[in-house]
Amino acid sequence: MPHDGQSLPATDAQPILPDLLALTGAAVPPVEALLDTATACVRELVSQDGRVSGTLIEQNQTAAHGLSWLATYVEALRQMHAWATRIEADGKLGEIEKLILQIAFGEYLAQIHGGIQMNQGEIIRPGNLGLSPEDRRAMMTDAVETLVTYGNSQAARSRLVVLMLEQSANTTVGFTGLDEELEMIREQFRRFAVEKVIPDAHEWHLKDQLIPMEIIEELAGMGVFGLTIPEEFGGFGLSKASMCVVSEELSRGYIGVGSLGTRSEIAAELIICGGTDEQKAEWLPKIASAEILPTAVFTEPNTGSDLGSLRTRAVKDGDDWSITGNKTWITHAARTHVMTLLARTDPNTTDHRGLSMFLAEKTPGTDAEPFPTPGMTGGEIEVPGYRGMKEFEIGFDGFEEKADNLLGGEEGQGFKQLMQTFE
Repeated sequence: MPHDGQSLPATDAQPILPDLLALTGAAVPPVEALLDTATACVRELVSQDGRVSGTLIEQNQTAAHGLSWLATYVEALRQMHAWATRIEADGKLGEIEKLILQIAFGEYLAQIHGGIQMNQGEIIRPGNLGLSPEDRRAMMTDAVETLVTYGNSQAARSRLVVLMLEQSANTTVGFTGLDEELEMIREQFRRFAVEKVIPDAHEWHLKDQLIPMEIIEELAGMGVFGLTIPEEFGGFGLSKASMCVVSEELSRGYIGVGSLGTRSEIAAELIICGGTDEQKAEWLPKIASAEILPTAVFTEPNTGSDLGSLRTRAVKDGDDWSITGNKTWITHAARTHVMTLLARTDPNTTDHRGLSMFLAEKTPGTDAEPFPTPGMTGGEIEVPGYRGMKEFEIGFDGFEEKADNLLGGEEGQGFKQLMQTFE
């Protein structure tokens, strides 16, 4: 339809914008510049005497949290453009891929400019980050304006749905850009999900059953629990992308099965990053083979993901440790053999300092007695959706742990060790 004598960049008949890669490439620098400005503004808000202040971060949580969202959106746009550029060079940038790219840029740019929905009741606006109207206007270059206005159009979304339906029998919609090895891994675990998981998953869910040990044993034989563990410790030494692919394909069958490997991934990464040589030699081969199953024991009632505020305490009992406190939303807690357990070893601290990580051994439980280990009690948190491993509340009362199981052999490093695994 004509508009001021010009044709609109996209139409219902042709929803893909002309020169799309040029547009997305031109849109990245303005949002990178906006992020730089927002970072400087937030840094000024939370700094005192030239250093970041924990107190000021606490007082300006919305801005600090919002900055992380903005940074994530900008990085997502960078990676989307990089992905499209790579697959175009391989001759794989087709209609589906262009629509995915265009819709993503249109939506993310619009949210960056108008407000990012962090959750159902919280939106981070540019002004919350200290950005001025001039900063927002500077972001809205011609390329950004075009993508915001026409990128995430009804025509583009409708066309993508049509193409997705046409490919509903395929493993993926569009070209992933993964290498041949990862595509082989994807196909292998897709077949496993179809043959071994999907036929029984609905019944497991309705009965709120734990994933059968036979499934876990088969996955262990396929190397799921040692994908990223170095070969010297019995793993395959593959990339994090391999774990993402495996988790995604198994989750197509049942999300609980898809999440099984992530428990081992968390524990192994903690040990690889922060463990002593002896701890690596002791624990990593057992995790890789699924001789032991680990669980992550971090979250506490009333603290959620604010791990710096946790209250579970560990005190010296001779050469060993005695642990007391409560944890909640602990996945697969009953059937596992070892807990990566975060506790406060310095009672004079109230933040992330003074936290230590333990490789806390326990006896696997049963339905009748989920926590038989002395010093532990707990019960299931019934959930309607995420089943298969079950969620638990756990209480520790004088739970004894060996000194050798303090991760890294050093107190006060727990929070740092955990943050390393996110890098």
